[in-house]
Amino acid sequence: MNIFEETKYIMNKYDVHPNKRLGQNFLFDEQSLQTIAQDVTKEDTVIEIGPGLGTLTAILAEKANKVIAVELDAKMVKILEERFKLYNNVQIIQDDILHVNIDKIAPKAKVVANLPYYITTSIITKLLNTNIKDITILIQKEVAERICAEPGTKKAGAITYYVKYYADSKIIANVPKEYFIPSPEVESSIVKITKKDEKAVKVNNEKLFFDIIKTNFTQRRKTILNSLSSIIDKEVLKNILKECKIEESERGENLSLEQFAMITNLFDKSNKEKVI
Repeated sequence: MNIFEETKYIMNKYDVHPNKRLGQNFLFDEQSLQTIAQDVTKEDTVIEIGPGLGTLTAILAEKANKVIAVELDAKMVKILEERFKLYNNVQIIQDDILHVNIDKIAPKAKVVANLPYYITTSIITKLLNTNIKDITILIQKEVAERICAEPGTKKAGAITYYVKYYADSKIIANVPKEYFIPSPEVESSIVKITKKDEKAVKVNNEKLFFDIIKTNFTQRRKTILNSLSSIIDKEVLKNILKECKIEESERGENLSLEQFAMITNLFDKSNKEKVI
C-alpha cells in the first residue's frame, strides 16, 4: 500500500473530513515527506506540529530517537494514539502549539512540521524565541519566498527581517498542490530554518526594533519618514535618518536589517536621554 492509498484508507476508516478551519491538508507524496525528514537522525528528539493522520510521524518515528507530536484536533489525537500505540518513541500531546512550553517539553529538539497556513507566521515567531535551532517546515510557497527573501528586496516583508535577525533560511524543495488531500489553492515549499549562534545585528531594544519594522511594513508604500512618524516624532526621525545617511524619501521596504537596527538604537538612545 503506497502513502496515497494509506491516507485514503485511514480517512475512510475513521470517517475523516479535513477541517478547513484548522487548515488540514494531508500530504501523501513519499519524496516530499522524506525531504521534510531528511535531516533527522537516531540521536534526535523531534517535535512535530500538527501531525494529522500521522503520515509524516511514521517516517519520523523510524528515523528519530523520539517524536513528540503536538496535535490540536481531538479526533486526530485518537487516530494517532491508536496508530502509534505500539511505538515506544512516539509521544502525543493534545494542545495548541502556540500554548505549549517548547523549551520545557524538549529543549534540544528539532522541529519538523507541515504547518497550517493560517498561523504559519505566529508559529515561526514562537519557535525563533525558543532554544530550538533546527526547523524544517512545509508552508505556503508565497510565504516561504518571503521568509527566504533578502531584506530590501521586492518579496521581503516584516517576517523576512524577523527570521533573518535570528536565523538563516532556505527553500529546499517545492511541493505541488496536487500532492495533498484535499488540494489547497496554493503551491507549497519546504523551508529549512537554522538558528544563528549570534543574532544578525545588535539592537538595544528588541521590542522597539520589531515594532519599527512592523510599522514600516504595514505602510510599506510610504516613505520611511511618513511610515515611522506614527511612532517616532517627525523632527526626531529626521535627525535619526540624517545620522543614518538615509534619505527621507526612501521607502522602508528598501532598508537593510542593519539600517533598521541603526534607527532603533538611535531612537532608543534619544528616549533614554530624555528620561535622564
